[in-house]
Amino acid sequence: MLSAVLFDLDGVIVETARFHYLAWSELAQELGLPFDETKNEELKGVSRARSLELLLGNAGNRFSAAEKHDLCEKKNRAYLRLCESLSPASVLPGVSKFLDELRLAGIGTAVCSASRSAEWIIGRLGLVGNFDTVLGGGHVSRPKPDPEVFELARQKLGAAAADCLVVEDAVAGLAAARAAGMKCLGVGSPEVLGAADAVCADMTEVTLEFVRRLFIAPPAVEAGAAHR
Repeated sequence: MLSAVLFDLDGVIVETARFHYLAWSELAQELGLPFDETKNEELKGVSRARSLELLLGNAGNRFSAAEKHDLCEKKNRAYLRLCESLSPASVLPGVSKFLDELRLAGIGTAVCSASRSAEWIIGRLGLVGNFDTVLGGGHVSRPKPDPEVFELARQKLGAAAADCLVVEDAVAGLAAARAAGMKCLGVGSPEVLGAADAVCADMTEVTLEFVRRLFIAPPAVEAGAAHR
């Protein structure tokens, strides 16, 4: 029985992927390292520290741990500067309606993000009262694809893993949901997110009635918004 929905942040609730890309690109240019949209795909859904390691590649051994920390902080300042433009109007279509449905049904909600700025961003979006808990990168020691953030959210909501649905747009998030023993709804491309129980193009296709069916029928028989 569905009792809790755990949301990724970027790409599900709000779209700040472009901000991440611009901030990492700025840092890469400063360091004289190559960086493009293809490389940026590797950084989606993983921690800031891991993203830096992927950006640096073989050049990583040129930097001390303290220097890497400073580089992460520099990237984050650039990212937050871009995020200053966020407002309630930035919430992706379909999200607020779905959250209202969950609240009325008494279903727990959580944000489970790799971002250490998750709480600040939720505040910018005016969604603080829409979630029972907001967990970011600073709340866990092991980022996705490790299931720690989802397991922590489940505990805070008092839900069993089998009764939780994860809403994700990244492969690392899907892997974390699977490792946590939870069902997963992918938001985006079926080609990328085929490991999910069902995939929707965007949040406008997501309703409480639809996600509840994932708990009572095999995803393979779903039609309409769900793609295998």
